[in-house]
Amino acid sequence: MPLDMNKEVFITCAVTGSGSTQDRSPHVPRSPAQIAESAIAAAKAGAAVVHCHVRDPESGAPSRDPKLYREVTERIRDSETDVVLNLTAGMGGDMVFGSTDSPLPLIEGTDMIGAAERVAHVAECRPEICTLDCGTMNFAEADYVMTNTPGMLVAMGRMMTELGVKPEIEAFDTGHLWYAKQLVADGVLEAPALVQLCMGVPWGAPDDLNTFMAMVNNVPSDWTFSAFSLGRNQMAYVAASVLAGGHVRVGLEDNLWLDKGVLAENWQLVERAGTIIENMGARVIGPAEVRDRLGLTKRAPKAL
Repeated sequence: MPLDMNKEVFITCAVTGSGSTQDRSPHVPRSPAQIAESAIAAAKAGAAVVHCHVRDPESGAPSRDPKLYREVTERIRDSETDVVLNLTAGMGGDMVFGSTDSPLPLIEGTDMIGAAERVAHVAECRPEICTLDCGTMNFAEADYVMTNTPGMLVAMGRMMTELGVKPEIEAFDTGHLWYAKQLVADGVLEAPALVQLCMGVPWGAPDDLNTFMAMVNNVPSDWTFSAFSLGRNQMAYVAASVLAGGHVRVGLEDNLWLDKGVLAENWQLVERAGTIIENMGARVIGPAEVRDRLGLTKRAPKAL
């Protein structure tokens, strides 16, 4: 497939994530106030979309507390900063097995909840986008399995569609794209869909360019895709995704560094991505254009 460079690109900033990065950089936001402040700064630097997880304000450990999501989204909205809100729905699908000789019962660290609970904060906060991790895979950060069964994805996908929230399909390998297309064919998700190509996440798709183009070539031509890679390859994938016709994601969820030995803030990563995009001859588009292109609707949060 010939390359078809994207000339109008939106930037997503993944603000904090759910990985164990909270003690590796002082810039990884923990509290709702810090997460919102970092998201607002990223938006002012050029991010049209902010992708948010929440963390325990004291420990920085990943959390899925709806009250924390509510506070983050309300702080961003109350700031009157125009940005597309994208909340994760990836928490609550972690299985940690026992020893190789006695894998069952599941052990401490397992976090498995039902579909309605995984989407509860989305129903309450009403973001424009939420994520749908479209498959099951081993994760190298710890000895656990990220679990998203077909039945769970159908249930979550239908809830998101009924809520009017656009699912961002998180594809960590080609099989995840295969199943995403099936979800659209079955009417669970609406076409054209939105996809995030997650490259270099062990043990999903490696971030070599051959694999990346295999992923790109499996995205239907009428869908919208964005892509990212981890660590030092984050900015390289800004260029690669634009060149391949996509949009880009940067942020502290995926990379802590601005330069060798220099820890980044989210707004700095967004600013650098914008410079790369513009130096390639493309234009960075804002949240209003993203809403128009993706058919997004801003909604008020659910009344408490």
